[in-house]
Amino acid sequence: MSGEHPVIPALAPPSGTRPLSRAYLAWAIVCLVWGTTYLGIRIAIETIPPFLMAGVRWTVAGSVLLGLLKLRGAAIPPRSTWKMQALFGFLLIGLGNGAVVWAEQSVPSGLAALLIAVTPFWMTGIERVMRRAGPLSARRTLGLAVGFVGVALLVWPEIESERGTGFLAGVVATQIAALGWALGSNFSRAHGESEDVLPAVALQMLFGGLFMLAASVAVGEPVSGPVSVRSALSMIYLLFVGSIVAYTAYAYALRHLPLTTVSMYAYITPVIAVILGTVVLAEPLSSRILVAGAIVLVSVVMVKD
Repeated sequence: MSGEHPVIPALAPPSGTRPLSRAYLAWAIVCLVWGTTYLGIRIAIETIPPFLMAGVRWTVAGSVLLGLLKLRGAAIPPRSTWKMQALFGFLLIGLGNGAVVWAEQSVPSGLAALLIAVTPFWMTGIERVMRRAGPLSARRTLGLAVGFVGVALLVWPEIESERGTGFLAGVVATQIAALGWALGSNFSRAHGESEDVLPAVALQMLFGGLFMLAASVAVGEPVSGPVSVRSALSMIYLLFVGSIVAYTAYAYALRHLPLTTVSMYAYITPVIAVILGTVVLAEPLSSRILVAGAIVLVSVVMVKD
């Protein structure tokens, strides 16, 4: 949303006897790895065009995962479901990740992670529209108001600065990413299958990557040019660790832990992203950002069910 967002339909943990320690280890991998991907994206796009980088990353990751699953004898989802998987891939990866990658050209990685943390706000609004639910509870209404204050405190001083136009475009892009993830999540819950999860995820990766390669061509990104060693290494890390390893770990954690437990990764990854952005890239970390970030995370807790 990685910026990572899970593209796996919500699953109820079974009553099997697999060791919980493995599930918690998988969850810890998700928290750590997805917290590092914001930094990885920022470094990768230093010398690789954003849509090209993300498109190659997800296309290759999806292809590799499909190949590995085929070798294990897993069944690929029938062609009748591919249109739906393509839609999920477009919303969750094409928008949910692609817009974050584009945004990080002008928005620091840690700040991007904090802005993506407001995804539950979009999910709340979409759920009200799709399900025609009743009025929001007082707690959730207050949470939305508090979150708005936190986001305003995060971005308003930067918008008013000299880099305001580019920064504002990046902020808008993060919210497009959050909206894409929220839409994809709701559609996934309504139409996604709870079986054969990894093959479906592999298809979503592949389709999402193809959408971003198409975007790269559409906006005229250069397909060749000098690529730094650290950008190349970051892209490889994002491909294998951020995509294949972390998504597999997420799938395992979802099968063996309560959804509420797994979803706690959303509060941990922004903290890791902010720390890494400050330490590795010397991104600014003022008291204002710390306070505003804390306000955003508290508001997310208030808004989520």
